[in-house]
Amino acid sequence: MKRDKAELENYLNDLFLKKKHPGVAVSVRGPEGVLFEKGFGYRNAEGDKPVDPDTVFGIASMSKSMTALACAILHAEKKLDLGDPMVKYFPNLHIPGAPDECVTLRTIAMHRAGLPPLPPLEWSIAMNSVERDSEWFRHMQKTAPNKMDKIEQIVDYITKGDYQVLGAPGEYMSYSNDGYALLSYVVDQAAGISLEEFLDERVFKPLGMTRTVLDLDAGEARKIAGENMTSLFERDEETGELICDDNWSVLPPFRGCACVKSTASDMTRYYKMLSDKGRWEGKQVIPEEAIEEMVGSRFPLSEKPFYCLGLEKSLMSGTIMCDHSGGLHGVSSRGGFLAGGYSAAVLCNEGDVSMEEFLWACWNFILGLPLETRHKWAVPSGKTFSMEEALFGDFLAEEGLPAHLIVHSEDGKLKGDYCGRKVDLLYCNETVFRAVASDDPNTDVSIFEFYIRDGKAWAVRCGNRMYQRVE
Repeated sequence: MKRDKAELENYLNDLFLKKKHPGVAVSVRGPEGVLFEKGFGYRNAEGDKPVDPDTVFGIASMSKSMTALACAILHAEKKLDLGDPMVKYFPNLHIPGAPDECVTLRTIAMHRAGLPPLPPLEWSIAMNSVERDSEWFRHMQKTAPNKMDKIEQIVDYITKGDYQVLGAPGEYMSYSNDGYALLSYVVDQAAGISLEEFLDERVFKPLGMTRTVLDLDAGEARKIAGENMTSLFERDEETGELICDDNWSVLPPFRGCACVKSTASDMTRYYKMLSDKGRWEGKQVIPEEAIEEMVGSRFPLSEKPFYCLGLEKSLMSGTIMCDHSGGLHGVSSRGGFLAGGYSAAVLCNEGDVSMEEFLWACWNFILGLPLETRHKWAVPSGKTFSMEEALFGDFLAEEGLPAHLIVHSEDGKLKGDYCGRKVDLLYCNETVFRAVASDDPNTDVSIFEFYIRDGKAWAVRCGNRMYQRVE
């Protein structure tokens, strides 16, 4: 298949200029080796130090698949069982109303333990990091019961049960940072060494990921990066100007949840190994059983993404694709692999922005599709949902600042106020809607999937988090 690297570079550069990000690094690998690598923009406040594929960035929640992989390796080596109940490792942990035996490592890794979005990660960041004054920061400091810097505090919070569980373990998926905090410490116990050491010895070194490290405060990352490490950028909500600092988010108990620092080039080594079922440069460096446990045949396969262990799995243009995104202060990332030995990673030094279009271009380059091809699994049908009134109401998630989705009808159209943003709800299928900006229908905001019981929606999954009805 002929792939035009110059065309991809030009397309990505145009997209980069359109989005006005400070810096982005892109890497694409295949069976032939590196297919494309390029840095765009800059990595410092002065704008005179360019980004390249070896620039060290944060990867945020892309870290989760590495923690899941560590658990899967230990499962393959019979040092733990993914069916083990979490109380085996945390005897004081109990989810209200759920049998302890059903809250397993696997249900936790799949975000299916019944936990709704919870605030401990946001508390941990606010209480342990250098933060600018903001409404979010003041709210987190005011509501935090402690510094949330120890795993026992997360266990205590979950067990206390000051929240409404979503359902029985295994019943509903809702993204849970807290679950992956717990899994980090499970690896410590089962491996007999820290998760940090385990990943370095069993994953990073065998793959030649020499510029990748799991650390809390970026101190170790700075050592391996030399001078080629990015600063962190955020856009001022009022002025739109970029603000730069080097204040990495510090969230001690959430180590394997969001704390890996890496490069675009290193990340495609990692994802290519997953695509090749644990093989790297002709050697079986990770047990094939571990990869099967993470994303294998036990999980459903369709255009609608399904969260496996640390990665979402779906069909994209008939090809199996697994990927994950990430976001923290000054960090936005997305990466994954395609079946057949292909991988791609996109890392950005601006927080709270989507890398989806950049990654789509990489997949299109691999598959020989037009680079602008969009891959949406929830497509508006043009039809009207038969029970719109069942969706009306206020739905809430309390992970950071209280986040609401308020659904109503206006001029015969289904509307929403989503975290203060006006959106139109376009019906796709079943109870799935695509939310677009009311002032710009070409701007996708999220995907909503409603859960209806007794003629009324009791919850809606916004993206990958469940919001519950507020009466």
